Amino acid sequence: MALKASNQDQRRLLTLQDVDTRIVRLQGKLKALPQTKRIDELDTELVTLDRDVLERLGEHDDIAAEVARIENDVQTVEARLVRNRDRLPSITDAKVATATEHEIATLERRRGDLEDLELESMQQQEDAAAALAAARQQAATARAERERLAAERDAEAAGLERELEEARAERGDRAAAVPTELLALYDRQRERYGIGATLLQHRSSTASGVEFTASEMHEIRQAADDDVILDPGSSAILVRTEDSGI
Repeated sequence: MALKASNQDQRRLLTLQDVDTRIVRLQGKLKALPQTKRIDELDTELVTLDRDVLERLGEHDDIAAEVARIENDVQTVEARLVRNRDRLPSITDAKVATATEHEIATLERRRGDLEDLELESMQQQEDAAAALAAARQQAATARAERERLAAERDAEAAGLERELEEARAERGDRAAAVPTELLALYDRQRERYGIGATLLQHRSSTASGVEFTASEMHEIRQAADDDVILDPGSSAILVRTEDSGI
């Protein structure tokens, strides 16, 4: 048996469809917030940038440790030089004195080599510190952009959530005014085909936009005012009003 519902109740479906369409649109906007794509890109970039910071930090610490080791070697050589120079005037044995002088010359050369190595390592340490600072700045810039975009996204999402809450409340009010069987058919068609109700306007439905054939229009005209009929193009409930031109 075909479903029957007053034309007034059928018309209520059009306003219900409007709010359902608005809900779908808001849900779509929530899923496709403009900041989301860039935030995802930044999350990927930050993994690389943070890893680079750790690598730069490791390089800097390794060089700093090398500089400290060289400085310690310089101090050790310097201490031995001081000791030998202090001892040399008091040495009476010629062989011992010669050996001490030779050791002093060797230590001076060693000190010179270490000082050159120290200068080179200190330059490497300075370069590593600059590279570390640059890596940290790059990561900080990306993280600041992400935080800004996340704040914008969250604010926009909160606004959309409020609109959704209001639309769902409105949907509940509008659905409550529709007879149970008619509402069940509307919801079933909407879930299956994406739209539950459509307006007949100028020989076509607003949902499909396809003009009805002469035979289809004949059947529509023959239908009683309280007959619930479906749009053959969209499978939504076809609502007839004074603007339908029949």
